[in-house]
Amino acid sequence: MNCRNSGTLCWKCCSSLEDRVVSISRAQGSVTFPANFMLVGAMNPCPCGYFGDPLKQCTCAPGIVSRYQKRISGPFLDRVDIFVEVPRIDYEKLADDRLGEKSEKVQARVTASRKRQQERFKGTKLNSNADMSAADVREYCKVEESAQSLLKAAMKQLNLSARAFHRILKLARTIADHEGADIIKAPHLAEAIQYRPRSLLM
Repeated sequence: MNCRNSGTLCWKCCSSLEDRVVSISRAQGSVTFPANFMLVGAMNPCPCGYFGDPLKQCTCAPGIVSRYQKRISGPFLDRVDIFVEVPRIDYEKLADDRLGEKSEKVQARVTASRKRQQERFKGTKLNSNADMSAADVREYCKVEESAQSLLKAAMKQLNLSARAFHRILKLARTIADHEGADIIKAPHLAEAIQYRPRSLLM
């Protein structure tokens, strides 16, 4: 997905994330195919891999770290819903014998959430919260009045774009669906906001 000119992930390279099509251009012409997919990616924080590590010092100069992270463009980042920083795992957690939540329980919760979305979008062309346009977000993502100030503060402090704003609301709507809530509340928004990037990538 690297741009031939810049070597970075630019808006032209990642437009299929929203358009759900991919175009292949050759000398003889171009062909467009449907491409509705879920993108899952991972990257190191810097070339040596230790930027921000609490135990091992990063050996990269600040400028190198910045250039490395900025290889992924802002327009591409705007189109990603969830960012999760994965820190070093302590020995105690690796050696813990306690089991996590069973997959069956997680599946049941996700299935219930999907049913809520199907019921919400019955009679429309939408299948899930991810399919919503900006106009759909205004209609279906009602925010509790007391949570409006949190959303406003996040817009200013994180310098969010309109696209990021709508993605936060769609994600908050999904989090609310997981809890069976009809309206988006402050805890749902807070969780969705924390998934936005906060590193040099911003």
